[in-house]
Amino acid sequence: MPGRTVAPSVRSVRPVRAVLLVLAMLAALLAAALPTAGVARATVPDRWGFAFLDNPTPPPGYVPDLTRQWGSWPSPAANPVKVDQLAVGKYVVHFPLIAGPGGIAHVTAVGRTGDWCQIKGWSTAGTGQDVAVNCHKLGGAPVNSLFTVLYTTSSGVPAPAGGSYGYTYSAVSGAVLAQYNSAGGVNSVSHGSTGIWKAWLPGLGLSTQAGNIEVTAMDPVQGARCKVADWVPGSTGQTVVVTCFNAVNAPYDTQWTLSYSLQRAVHGPAFPPKSFGYLWFNGGVPAATNFNSSGAVNTLAGSSPYTVTLPGVAVVPDTAQATAYGAGPGWCGLTTPWTRSAGTVKLSTICFSTAGSPVASPFLTAYTSAF
Repeated sequence: MPGRTVAPSVRSVRPVRAVLLVLAMLAALLAAALPTAGVARATVPDRWGFAFLDNPTPPPGYVPDLTRQWGSWPSPAANPVKVDQLAVGKYVVHFPLIAGPGGIAHVTAVGRTGDWCQIKGWSTAGTGQDVAVNCHKLGGAPVNSLFTVLYTTSSGVPAPAGGSYGYTYSAVSGAVLAQYNSAGGVNSVSHGSTGIWKAWLPGLGLSTQAGNIEVTAMDPVQGARCKVADWVPGSTGQTVVVTCFNAVNAPYDTQWTLSYSLQRAVHGPAFPPKSFGYLWFNGGVPAATNFNSSGAVNTLAGSSPYTVTLPGVAVVPDTAQATAYGAGPGWCGLTTPWTRSAGTVKLSTICFSTAGSPVASPFLTAYTSAF
């Protein structure tokens, strides 16, 4: 798509070390079955969009899976997300009509081979918001991959009230490049040894582990992976330890994004959407980290791949993200696109060892519908 480029991030300047018929049919279907995009928009988030790239080698201006993309712009069914591939493993996702500063992005690779995806950067492009995604295979070489991607930005007091939501976009130094906190606090980050940071989200969450966390590496230079290494809740806020690694599994300093949500969707809103959920597996499934907006109880089965079943929330269009948990350099993703049947969503989550083999490992995952 000529004329649409992603502006380099801070690190790209300062590298850190070591389809019309289908659309019309979908628009008619959604108009008959779902609220219009402009109705009852919550204050939080201000602008957002998500998509699933279902073709790893898309032609120019490719419109990915229409049932797995949506956003806050007017008439999303008639103004779809588009994706351009720049080179092997390098993509730009074009979210229309939501140009603006700030926000964060998350991405999750979809596949069984141990490939992963990361954010390269994001920027306004005319009236739209472009998110650049790079994908890598074991060892760090670029690779074509399926992935889910999410962009969101928030400000002000959440409406409707309830739950907790916040995000942080951190520089290598720990300087906060963008942040939001639904309790009105100011999130902060401190940098420890190479590849380790401590994020503080004041006023959010509960004094026990409750809610969901998603983390994504943001690096325009080389392959990088980030995850939640530890999570310490408190009565005054949440402390999250983030750790990042390079493609050869060594601790690595890079930028990253983190989002925290408690009884809110992964991109910030709550009721609407009325259909969302999340689950944290850490050897068990703590009750307060297993949420389903329908009131049902999510379940977990299997072992890498795991099957996370969320009853009563399957509403298209929808999206999902996954993040690894733990101190080591392993990582997690989704094996396949999520399935939907009789109102139930099933997510297939997989985690990998440093050798790229499936391994039983803790993870966090989140699902949401647009409505």
